[in-house]
Amino acid sequence: MSTTNYIPRLQKVYREEAVPALMEKFQYKSVMQVPRLLKICLNQGVNGAVNDKKLVDVAVEEMTRIAGQRAVPTLAKKDISNFKLRRNMPIGVRVTLRGVRMYEFLDRLISIALPRVRDFRGVNEKSFDGRGNYTLGITEQIIFPEIDIDKVSKINGMDITFVTSAKTDEEAYELLKLLGMPFKNINPKA
Repeated sequence: MSTTNYIPRLQKVYREEAVPALMEKFQYKSVMQVPRLLKICLNQGVNGAVNDKKLVDVAVEEMTRIAGQRAVPTLAKKDISNFKLRRNMPIGVRVTLRGVRMYEFLDRLISIALPRVRDFRGVNEKSFDGRGNYTLGITEQIIFPEIDIDKVSKINGMDITFVTSAKTDEEAYELLKLLGMPFKNINPKA
C-alpha cells in the first residue's frame, strides 16, 4: 500500500484521543512513553492437517482473505509419533500485521466481526500475559465478512494476539479499551 495520505480511523483515534487520555491517567512525562499497538499476530492451528495437506492450503487462503496480507503455513518443530507428525510438516497458519493493515484489521474486528459472534457480551479482560500483551481466542472464522460461509468446508478457530509496548497489563487494558475493544467489565483487573 503506497497511499501516503491515508491514515486509518483507529490510528487517528489513537493519536487524538487515546494518547492524551493515557498521558493524563498514567502521568507520562513524554509522548514516547505512551503505550502503543506494535503488531497483531493471527495464528490458526489446522486440525487434521497431518492427514489432509489441502486443509492447510484452504486455511492459508482464508487467513489471507481475513488479514488482507499473505499468510504463511507454520511447520511442526519436532516429530511426535503418536500424532503421526513429522518435523517440518505444515500444521497451521499464521500472519503478522503491522502499520496500516494492523489498524484496518483491528477496526474490522471490533466494529464488524466481534458483534457477529453468537451471544456476544464482550471479550474476556483476563487474557493479558503480564507483560502488556493480550490474546483473544475466536472459535469460528466465519464471523469475518471476508469469509463466504457457503465455501467453508471446516470451521476453525484462531488466536489473535495484540502486542503492545505497554509495561503492565493495566496500561495495555486502557490502551485497548480506548481503541474500542469491547471488554466484558469496565473496571480493569489490576
